[in-house]
Amino acid sequence: MTLEAGVVAVQGDVDEHVDAIERAASAHDREVVVHEIRESGIVPDCDLLAVPGGESTTISRLLHGEGVASEIRNHVDDGSPLLATCAGLIVASSDAGDDRVDELGLLDVTVERNAFGRQRDSFEAPLEVVGLEDPYPAVFIRAPAIDDVGDADVLASWDGRPVAVRAGPVVATAFHPELTADSRIHDLAFFENEAASVPSPEHPA
Repeated sequence: MTLEAGVVAVQGDVDEHVDAIERAASAHDREVVVHEIRESGIVPDCDLLAVPGGESTTISRLLHGEGVASEIRNHVDDGSPLLATCAGLIVASSDAGDDRVDELGLLDVTVERNAFGRQRDSFEAPLEVVGLEDPYPAVFIRAPAIDDVGDADVLASWDGRPVAVRAGPVVATAFHPELTADSRIHDLAFFENEAASVPSPEHPA
């Protein structure tokens, strides 16, 4: 069975997420077709979703304005996996710390935007991530951090602050896993998350 994947294509590294999803699927001997999501009607047919970075206020406004926000909530409610990165983490949170962001409320976390500095303060760090044997080369660009984890599980921290969490079928990172050739975060979110439901070739949905 071919998997249907969706990448919210409002802003951010859409092509890089597409490539990472394809690599992760290939590592599991799965075929995948990836759709770019800019309007409603696509998400309901997707087995897995990614919300990339960008500007969180713009992303949240367009998701709600185009009717995609409710579809993403339904996707998660159905137990299907979602990976939210950087600004995607902010939008997926329950408290973005910014009244301009209309959060999806998919993660019981409070975030701080630009917690590790502005664009010029970008850096790469070797993260110890729960579920991965070797450190992950995480790229931080205007990255948020998580102030209050709520009922989410912390997967990784940097400088004493959570930067990757998981709650049910949702995995969210403050860094940009799509900007490396290492697709293990996408693998962890989509194929190694026991709380998420991805149709198998033997038992399609």
